[in-house]
Amino acid sequence: MNSIGVGLIGTGYMGKCHALAWTGVHAVFGDGPAVRLEHLVEVTPELAAQRAGAFGFARSGTDWRALVADPAVDVVSITTPNQFHAEMATAALEAGKHVWCEKPMATRLGDAQRMAEAAKASGRVTVLGYNYIQNPMVRQIEALLRDGTIGRVNHVRVEMDEDFMADPSAAFGFKSDKASGHGALDDFGVHPLSLLQVLFGDVQRVVCHQAKPYATRPLKDGTPRAAETHDIADALFELQGGISGVLALNRSAWGRKGRIALQIYGDKGALVFDQERFNELQLYTADGPAETRGFRTILAAPAHPPYDRFIPAPGHGLGFNDLKIIECHELLNRITGKPARVIDFEAGLRIERTVAAMARSSETGSWVEVGTGG
Repeated sequence: MNSIGVGLIGTGYMGKCHALAWTGVHAVFGDGPAVRLEHLVEVTPELAAQRAGAFGFARSGTDWRALVADPAVDVVSITTPNQFHAEMATAALEAGKHVWCEKPMATRLGDAQRMAEAAKASGRVTVLGYNYIQNPMVRQIEALLRDGTIGRVNHVRVEMDEDFMADPSAAFGFKSDKASGHGALDDFGVHPLSLLQVLFGDVQRVVCHQAKPYATRPLKDGTPRAAETHDIADALFELQGGISGVLALNRSAWGRKGRIALQIYGDKGALVFDQERFNELQLYTADGPAETRGFRTILAAPAHPPYDRFIPAPGHGLGFNDLKIIECHELLNRITGKPARVIDFEAGLRIERTVAAMARSSETGSWVEVGTGG
């Protein structure tokens, strides 16, 4: 494959991230097929044309089905609101396209199951937008766990907090509408679940509680409307091998901007990572004199691939969009038959089953086995 044609549906925050990744992936990694930015779709012709010009796409329009049917498009980037993922991804797969879809996979487990079935039937490559698994520091955590540096893991604690829903006077938007999903659980809780997936495998069972810090949100005219999603969720979980865990999610946490705090405890040490300082990793090992023990900081450096593809010196740091470029490269690796670090629709469905189990547990107040069913 000498080149690959790209179609982009949606050009908001994540749409721009995808566009930047497609533009930069060949320059950063220097391998794989050349990228052709073929077709872009937005809600109005004017916005579509403006974004196509800014991002460098050859054509623009408002009909996503026309993009999916476009013979020049080989892979479709889907960055629309959550509730549209299932229909668009399934149609793209049925049209023989590869799919790069933002998280969460879908707003209902049944839709996610149909997406996974469509992916299997098509034989096409699917990748979900779990870019935090691409961080060189997360890869280093995986290597340290594999090497037994902190011994046998017995407990994992992960928190994800942001404050974009913290203001009680903020207007009712699509994230408060039940059509967007459960709320904190699937809006961004799937990100820490993706880290658990790559580091430890499937979650086995869960017990969960969800909360609404603000019962209503104002409409544009000031009329209060009942909040239909939960901005807070807390869960206990059990991983393979009996590892215990705690998951705490809050998208109304004042002062938190992009926090994913991961703590991993073993019988020989501990690892601590925080997404807000994602070029750092804290490692504690229970060796040496007790009076000199302590956490030591590991700074991201060329010794932690693929950091070296971006920066030749340690301590300078990567950014969010760089992780998206790495994810794009992994997608191209999978398409061209190379080993790839991705969460595809099959693995993504396991994350969605965990979310569904947590939602059920929140309703029943009891432990729920994740399993393989709906």
